[in-house]
Amino acid sequence: MKKILAVSLLLVLSLTVVFAGGQQEAATEVEECTNRGLLDTMFCDENEDLVADLPKDESEWANPDTLIFAYTPVEDPAVYLDIWKPFMDHLAEVTGKKVRFFSVDSYAAQVEAMRAGRLHIAGISTGPTPFAVNLAGYVPFAIMGGEDGKFGYTLQVYVQADGDIYELSDLKGKRVAHTSPTSNSGNMAPQALFPEYGVVPGEDYEIEFSGSHENSALGVVAGDYDAAPVASEVVDRMAERGLFDPDDVRIVFETEPFPTTSYGHAHNLHPDVVEKVKEAFLSYKFAGTPLGEEFGVDGFIEINYKDQWKQIRTIQEHNGVKYTFEGLD
Repeated sequence: MKKILAVSLLLVLSLTVVFAGGQQEAATEVEECTNRGLLDTMFCDENEDLVADLPKDESEWANPDTLIFAYTPVEDPAVYLDIWKPFMDHLAEVTGKKVRFFSVDSYAAQVEAMRAGRLHIAGISTGPTPFAVNLAGYVPFAIMGGEDGKFGYTLQVYVQADGDIYELSDLKGKRVAHTSPTSNSGNMAPQALFPEYGVVPGEDYEIEFSGSHENSALGVVAGDYDAAPVASEVVDRMAERGLFDPDDVRIVFETEPFPTTSYGHAHNLHPDVVEKVKEAFLSYKFAGTPLGEEFGVDGFIEINYKDQWKQIRTIQEHNGVKYTFEGLD
């Protein structure tokens, strides 16, 4: 028994030394970083493009046999697994690697998985994208759009068709569903934009978080909420699938377009793999595929986070957002 305890103690001491050495090495790397911006201390941004640089140490580059892909949290993951299956087959063919779909039940779980190295490629919703960039080293490079390069969705405020709400100021004292704290169109943008139209969320009406755009829209139809700010692309797809009758609701407010879900990779994914991943995304044509039927666009188009997410970052800054896991939750 004493011998076993002695061996265990030596093992603990050895791990402690290894851990301490890792911490010291990490500290050295932090000191060598000339610019980090808003990124977590795990990452560096010396080229000032606002996303994490590829690690300088090639031993830290990830080159897995199986690429893990996660799409943004949805109401029915099984449906989206089928929708994404042909694209994942295409991704596997182009990269020469196995590809596995990873279902997530929250934005936090998605970000944590990438930060921990368990997630290599992801589609992350508009609002949580900056959290993934700053907390997990996520590098967005594509978005769904048309061959003409156009993309985006709008914030729409849905109300019951036979209700008494006709403009934003009518929301005062009503039951209004926001989706989640980090959602752009479901919470951040309303917080920033609605006061200009005479209504302050959280003051003129109590915010009720529904958990998703789907829940918000269906809640309005069912009468659980009087109104809800939602993403146009989500409710359009819901209507196309027959989840609600558009005649049961009306839109009383709509913004200019925002960027949709971003698609990107982990910052430490091997450059050769990244090149193939980008090739797979940008070469995939949606016509005649489940993705084309679901999203109604031509394919993926190339973007960069610094430019395309500028408006979103401005909205989040207005709301005092801090890119922390507490803020994400």
